[in-house]
Amino acid sequence: MVVSVDGRCPAAHPDDPTPCAGPVVVTVLDAFDAGADGCEHHGARLLASLDGARVYALPDAPAGSAVRVFTAADTIRPFCWIDGPRTDPSQLSRAETRARCTDLPSLASRSGDLPS
Repeated sequence: MVVSVDGRCPAAHPDDPTPCAGPVVVTVLDAFDAGADGCEHHGARLLASLDGARVYALPDAPAGSAVRVFTAADTIRPFCWIDGPRTDPSQLSRAETRARCTDLPSLASRSGDLPS
C-alpha cells in the first residue's frame, strides 16, 4: 500500500485535514474504475464525494467494513472539509437530498413496485 507524505491512506484527499481512523480496509472505485484504498473514515469521505462510485472491502478487512463505509457516506456531504453554504443538491449528502424530496411519492407506494 502506498501512503501519502503525511502518512495517511491513499483515499485521503490532500485538502482534507483529518487523520486516518484505523487501517486500510476498503477500495473505493469511481465510475471509470479508478480506485484508491483507504481507511473507513477516508473511504466514506471519498465515496461521498464521487458520483457513481462504489466501495469494496479488502480481502483481510473486518466483516462489514464496506457496509459501514457505504452507510457513513450516505450522510456525508461531498468534499465536507470545504466550508461555505451548501444549497445545490450536488453539494448535499445523499440523505439530505432524499429528505428534500418529501413532496415526491415514495417508490414503494406505487402499485407493482413491491412483490405481493
